[in-house]
Amino acid sequence: MKNIIIVALLLTLTQAGDIKLTGTVVSDGQKMIGSRFMGYVKRVYVKIGDTVKREDDLYEMESAEFDMMKSQADLMLEQSKIVVDYWRIKLKNINTRRDRIRDTYRDDNKINLTDMGDLDSQAANIQTMLESMQVMVKESNIKVKQMASTFNYIKMKAPSDGVVVQRNIKVGDMIMPGMLTIMIVDTEDLEIDVSISESIISRVKRGDKVPVEIPSINYKTTGIIHAIVPDANPMTHKIKMRIRFDKKDANVFPGMYAKVTITKKP
Repeated sequence: MKNIIIVALLLTLTQAGDIKLTGTVVSDGQKMIGSRFMGYVKRVYVKIGDTVKREDDLYEMESAEFDMMKSQADLMLEQSKIVVDYWRIKLKNINTRRDRIRDTYRDDNKINLTDMGDLDSQAANIQTMLESMQVMVKESNIKVKQMASTFNYIKMKAPSDGVVVQRNIKVGDMIMPGMLTIMIVDTEDLEIDVSISESIISRVKRGDKVPVEIPSINYKTTGIIHAIVPDANPMTHKIKMRIRFDKKDANVFPGMYAKVTITKKP
């Protein structure tokens, strides 16, 4: 009976005091770079551990086939523009001839109605051809933009600042669509991921300030709870908590072990 009372007392003290939780430092800016096209790797500009800036080159694929497709698209656009100019000039000439006839013969009875009918018919046909070629110019322009977009994936660039933590390609490798090639993490925008039991959920809320410690580098600071969400696995009966903190100039990296203290509220 005495042992039961002692255990109950210890539990009460533990629940009433501060709670120590363990967590992991994670990056809120993880970028997984994948390929949208199949091809061979021509060059790789980065290696694991490299720091990259936004728009830095990451890798380049063989582009011979895409070069040919791009040249064809550019040629089609230029040719369609030339044809549009040709029909536009032709239509202008026909309209000029019709206006000249009307200016020469003010009296409608003296106008050769047959000639005017032919000119009207020619003008209508030319207008149809002009509109058709204008549609072709729009379609060709879309094709050129698509090829330009494709080239953005031939020579892949970093979508944001960060550190290369994974590289699954080397020169000569065949890349398949959807394949993960490079992973970049932002080492500045860091958070601590903590799992808490449902029994203490009443002691935390968004916006609370909590003491944070990174034992491996003896770094201590104060973080802010910014998210409390259910765990992806409902069978664990755990709640995920995300804590933002400022690492300042400390060498804190994703994957580090962290401690969080839930202090007793007055």
